[in-house]
Amino acid sequence: MLAPFVIVAMNALKSPAEYAADGPLSIPDGIHLQGLIDFWERVGFGEKLLNSLMISGTVAVLAVVISVFNAYALGIGKVRGRAWILIAFLIANTLPQEALAYPLYFLANETGLYDTQLSVIIIFTIIQSAFGTYLLSSTYVGFPTELLEAARLDGANKWQTLLRVVVPISRPTLGVLFVFFFIWTWNEFFLPLILLISNDTQTVPVALGLLQGQRMMDATMANASALLGVIPAIAFFLIFQRTLTRGITAGAVK
Repeated sequence: MLAPFVIVAMNALKSPAEYAADGPLSIPDGIHLQGLIDFWERVGFGEKLLNSLMISGTVAVLAVVISVFNAYALGIGKVRGRAWILIAFLIANTLPQEALAYPLYFLANETGLYDTQLSVIIIFTIIQSAFGTYLLSSTYVGFPTELLEAARLDGANKWQTLLRVVVPISRPTLGVLFVFFFIWTWNEFFLPLILLISNDTQTVPVALGLLQGQRMMDATMANASALLGVIPAIAFFLIFQRTLTRGITAGAVK
């Protein structure tokens, strides 16, 4: 699993001449950062990085909040047709993005949101929250009724029960959803490629794909682009690794 990352890192630190002479599997003679510098300047990587961080972070937060509200109503509340609603959310998660491309493009164009980051945020918030709703609803169905009854006896209304009882107990699961939503949105390419055409609105995956498609990079710069593109996602995953581990093992030990 680590071998591809090691090879990419080695080739990103080589000079083009060294890559051409020794091949992709050779150990670099030294550290050559010119490929990373050239790629950063050519793409405007700092701006693309901020765009991806803003879009992914906003989507992750909003999708978690909407998933909690929906799941609270479906899993704990008394909603008619709950099973059919969950089936609808499940079907929405199975739709390929290729089938959504033209309707979403048309809708964004008609509402004046085309080529804006807000359009991508709205779309992926809905897509991610559909999965989050389905997952959390299954979790909240088995939520201890004793805790809900105790909160009700203490005079808590539905909002207080949600914020002071349900959310704190399900925090590990919400942390897992936040990490997944962030990484999934960060890696999205197809829909942002269609909806974000201006250079100042593009995300990191779109910028990498467009630049490679224009054949403007040598092998070392291509590896530098891959390295810079994956490092933020890996760093985010490592930072929230404890949250992910706690969320996966939550409830495993009574």
